[in-house]
Amino acid sequence: MRTLYYDCFAGIAGDMHLGALLDLGVEEGDLRAELEKLCVPGWDLSVLKTRRGGIAATRVEVLTHGGDPPERHLADILAILDASTLQPAVKARAEAVFRRLAEAEGAVHGIPAESVHFHEVGAVDALADIVGAAIALERLAPSRILCSTVELGSGRVSCAHGTLPVPAPAVEELLRGVPTRRGGVPFEATTPTGAAILSSLVDGYTDTPSLAVTAVGYGAGHQEGPIPNVLRVLLADGPEPGATDTSVPESLTMLECNIDDMSPELYEHVLALLFDRGARDAWLTPLIMKKGRPGTQIGVLCTEELAAPLTRTLLTETTTLGVRRQPVTRSALPRVAREVETEYGPVPVKVALQDGRPLKAKPEYEACRRIARERGIPIRLVYEAVARGLDAGG
Repeated sequence: MRTLYYDCFAGIAGDMHLGALLDLGVEEGDLRAELEKLCVPGWDLSVLKTRRGGIAATRVEVLTHGGDPPERHLADILAILDASTLQPAVKARAEAVFRRLAEAEGAVHGIPAESVHFHEVGAVDALADIVGAAIALERLAPSRILCSTVELGSGRVSCAHGTLPVPAPAVEELLRGVPTRRGGVPFEATTPTGAAILSSLVDGYTDTPSLAVTAVGYGAGHQEGPIPNVLRVLLADGPEPGATDTSVPESLTMLECNIDDMSPELYEHVLALLFDRGARDAWLTPLIMKKGRPGTQIGVLCTEELAAPLTRTLLTETTTLGVRRQPVTRSALPRVAREVETEYGPVPVKVALQDGRPLKAKPEYEACRRIARERGIPIRLVYEAVARGLDAGG
């Protein structure tokens, strides 16, 4: 199992994150070539070695030219991604981060996500940071991403909306349920872009991971403070020390509630919120309740840290008056991300491993659906093409 671990003792920003992944070993030339596929003019990437508090780190900066970049809405960002020739898995990761940003900003300002003006994060630097992160993660191909408690900083920060307290409201919204601390540095340690990356991509949070570390990368921020302004990222390969099973035991929390008085059209919205806010899984089960009433049970699987905020989601977004909660243990096969070449182009696939060997594989549904729509073909043909590619060792 390949694990990527974010040690956010000094926070995280988009440029720190990209610098750390380059420092970890992602090829700069490959990253630049992939970013050019966005076909967005007016910028260049500066990558240099520097030091923060005596620690050697990689500093990434996006240099703009040709005037101020345009303001962009979510639809503009998604159109840029869709028109690019980036790999489907890269597009999906980047889209997930931008959607989280739009939803958080929309919640803060009381407007729909589609109406959010991206201001700073709509500029080319955020495109480079977020899409660059998606590209780098595709190259590193971690089976899981873990993160430490996140330092938020303190003080004030200036942005397009004026002067705001640290953490910025969007950061608070994005990191609901995530373990954080404040006051470690007298400036903004975690930015909205950094928070969106964490809330979109991280599988779990722990300060005591069991890792056999194979590589360490440091990404430099632009501040100087009482602790080094760097993001440390660790890469660990192989099974966890002491593991004897091919599956990975994981302690989780299960939430449940029974509902018999809510409009069925609302369930899709509730499930989407649960997933957006970090649920590992969420499902609906039909049941018969008291007095013979047909009802629905909502089930949620999540980390213990997210149990409280997801319980609040169920209590505020549904008609239930109570939520049951119990600890559970799940054994999961380690998984790796791959791309399978088909006659319709590359398709991202999740491959489950047993004893280090592929046991089963599943193509990414959203990628298959997108290909089916673009080509005007039944989605089953895409699945069949993936199966042939897997059989051929693609």
